Amino acid sequence: MTDIKLGRLPDRTPVKLAISVPPDLHLALADYATIYHETYGDDQAIADLVPHMLSAFLASDRGFAKARAGLAARRK
Repeated sequence: MTDIKLGRLPDRTPVKLAISVPPDLHLALADYATIYHETYGDDQAIADLVPHMLSAFLASDRGFAKARAGLAARRK
């Protein structure tokens, strides 16, 4: 086998997730999409913004990161 710098790419198959949100959250998400458009001049659907919003939220949650590292250690 040839030794190359780039390792095997991880699974990038999207997983579809259907959720229901309360009307006030939907309005907030719609407002976010409007402000996003006003800021960047780029229309993005709420469904396209939400995964990035969730990723940013999880990345900024230090308590979650610490607890998740503990879970990973227990899986080994």
